Amino acid sequence: MDDFIAARSQMAMSLGFHIIFACVGMVMPFFMCISHFIYLKTGNLMYRGLTKAWSRGVAILFATGAVSGTMLSFELGLLWPEFMKHAGPIFGMPFSLEGTAFFIEAIALGFFLYGWDKFNPWFHWATGLLVGISGIASGILVVAANAWMNSPAGFDYIDGQYLNIDPIKAMFNEAWFSQALHMTLAAFVATGFAVAGVHALMVLKNKNVDFHKKAFKIAAATACVGALLQPLSGDISAKDVAKRQPAKLAAMEAHFETEPRASFVIGGIPDEENQTLKYAIKVPGVLSFLAHGDFNTPVTGLNDIPRDEWPNVAITHYAFQIMIGLGMLMMLLALIYFLALWKKKHWLDQSWLWKLFVIATPMGYIALEAGWVVTEVGRQPWIIYGIMRTIDAVTPMPGIVYSFYIFTAVFVSLSTVVVFLLYRQIKMVGKLYDPTDPAFKLKK
Repeated sequence: MDDFIAARSQMAMSLGFHIIFACVGMVMPFFMCISHFIYLKTGNLMYRGLTKAWSRGVAILFATGAVSGTMLSFELGLLWPEFMKHAGPIFGMPFSLEGTAFFIEAIALGFFLYGWDKFNPWFHWATGLLVGISGIASGILVVAANAWMNSPAGFDYIDGQYLNIDPIKAMFNEAWFSQALHMTLAAFVATGFAVAGVHALMVLKNKNVDFHKKAFKIAAATACVGALLQPLSGDISAKDVAKRQPAKLAAMEAHFETEPRASFVIGGIPDEENQTLKYAIKVPGVLSFLAHGDFNTPVTGLNDIPRDEWPNVAITHYAFQIMIGLGMLMMLLALIYFLALWKKKHWLDQSWLWKLFVIATPMGYIALEAGWVVTEVGRQPWIIYGIMRTIDAVTPMPGIVYSFYIFTAVFVSLSTVVVFLLYRQIKMVGKLYDPTDPAFKLKK
């Protein structure tokens, strides 16, 4: 592994790890607040226990996310010094604001965890809501910085110099809204299905069934609403990418020839050497419509883009297919669940429905990771789109491969600890959080 590949691999691994905890920080506090709100309105102690259980999980994952986020900050300077030298003054504002949001989130979480029976109940609830709001703000600000890399703005690039810097325009670049919307919905879908799947599994195992059913309803409803809204944000993103990054769109669809009535493809194996896509199902005109709102408008193919500006077509295409495929499956499950709530209430007691949610547990996060692969790999060979190539931004420090091994070991260790702590939390539901459990009563 050469140093360039090692640097890119380390960044990909770090981002892939951290994004999970970032999404949890954006979403789980809202689940916690919904449960807490129901407790305050009804006095049902089971919702108090559920709120406490979820808040402990938030604390575990928040601490891990803080570690991985700090490591990412160091990695940006360590791996991409040339990029940070020029880009830092331009897009530093969203990063600094993200730091502020992170500190607010940490303080509010501390108030919430240790404020039980000490604060006014509704003030205590508001601190939990603030955790969620600051988590969402933190995620959007980071996405705004990434969007700037896809759609650089807020400066003039003259003779290799970055002049007339405007950090406000840099932060609110053309891509920030579509990326922030898509990412926020993806966070709710991924976290919602993951949480719902865990509680569905506990129901199937007949463990604290009433407790886990209440938790499941909150997570599943949120995830399913997000799954049905996600295609709308995907359409906004597709039109934005078609306008600004035609090479990325072409790679997503393995679209080699510029043509009207361009086909949307399902599946297929790209062959870059022969510039063909084998074994794909093609739906004529749909790609033109998704990209431009018209079935006949031509979509730029890779052959009209310089060869040295192509992203890796195979990786981008496969990742896009995974994201779309899993998104459609989750959308189908959402329709089934809402049909069960509306017309087929007897389905809610059927084991097959619970099993579907268990199967869907990892789908959202796999789709989320695939979406980030599309975003990042599809931008290559640029680290700042159209201005700075990734190869020109990498550190000249030799032996970066050893850093990759060290960081990988740290992240594997953190993952092991998190899985153990969460598993222990789930095992202790009866003793700590479910007031109807005999073990809970015995402890009291």
